[in-house]
Amino acid sequence: MKLLSPSLLSADFGNLQRDIEMLNSSCCDWLHVDVMDGLFVPNISFGQPVVKYIKKCAKKPLDVHLMIEKPERYIDSFCQVGADILSVHYEACTHLDRTLHAIRDAGMKCAVALNPHTPVALLEDSLHICDMVLLMSVNPGFGGQKFIENTYAKVERLRAMCDKLNPQCLIEIDGGVNTSNAPKLFECGADVLVAGNAVFASADPMQTIKELKS
Repeated sequence: MKLLSPSLLSADFGNLQRDIEMLNSSCCDWLHVDVMDGLFVPNISFGQPVVKYIKKCAKKPLDVHLMIEKPERYIDSFCQVGADILSVHYEACTHLDRTLHAIRDAGMKCAVALNPHTPVALLEDSLHICDMVLLMSVNPGFGGQKFIENTYAKVERLRAMCDKLNPQCLIEIDGGVNTSNAPKLFECGADVLVAGNAVFASADPMQTIKELKS
């Protein structure tokens, strides 16, 4: 599977509707929405009112990535504003199993995100619940960072785990993804790529999306 989820963190916030309409017309699959609280990560992005607006404009599923402390507090509210997939960080969840089940019970797909330093082996007892695992290929909190090369080996380890424990589980990569590393990420076993700067800083975003998928 080769899916692309462009990150709206890199969109032009002054022309957000225009950029969403461009993505609606493109061959991308999902819209990636990074929610940051200034605690779990240094940066602050946007919350439920902006996600609600994005949902109103979008014609594709919303892939919402919570980079926040105690994400379980906001499961229902992000469901209500239109999240289709909700990713929570392993590092932010005291009771991961309970949180993942709560996301599913709310009617969304559930995903676990791992920071670059977090081993995939820690998901062994939770992988059977996951619809997706999101591997951060940069340290979370800012767009435009350089891709961490160790990610390739990490994807391969996770792919082997998924094949054994939950073959339906998708693997998503977020951070520093571009047309140079996308083919190798898919080759290593990734299913979904998140791309921000690579898409929105491109002279032809729609063509770049096509190239990233192919």
